[in-house]
Amino acid sequence: MKGEEIVTVGGPLPRIADADALEGRKVRIVWEDGETKVVDLAPALESRRIYIPLRQDDDLFRKMRVSEYRNALEWPGEDLEFSAVWLAALPPVTFDNGDFRNAMDELGMTLDGMASALEISRRLVADYRKNKPIPRHVALATRYLVEHQGKA
Repeated sequence: MKGEEIVTVGGPLPRIADADALEGRKVRIVWEDGETKVVDLAPALESRRIYIPLRQDDDLFRKMRVSEYRNALEWPGEDLEFSAVWLAALPPVTFDNGDFRNAMDELGMTLDGMASALEISRRLVADYRKNKPIPRHVALATRYLVEHQGKA
């Protein structure tokens, strides 16, 4: 390999343009490419002892800022951060009925097929396709099915 050759692997790392703390422990992230995503950090904050200050102090949580290199969220005066790579992998908080219908279409699922895959009633699947609010666990399971289709 010559000294002038560049080796690249994968796509570019995600970069954060802006971020705002929302109610609870949710964060609105604006990515460098213009996409906006709202994620819930509460499960991650509950999973590690290092994040106890962020779980207990609302004012500290709201002091969140984007790091100098736009590759993480950080808190001033604390040695706490969430990397942009990790944040990009989190599912968005919102999952509406249109998302559910799109997931069924992408999976090529019938009402019966989706009911079987999610282990819920056919009636619930029909309601979720219309206007019934979708519980977080059903949204996460549906996203999982879409992300892992054909990988079995």
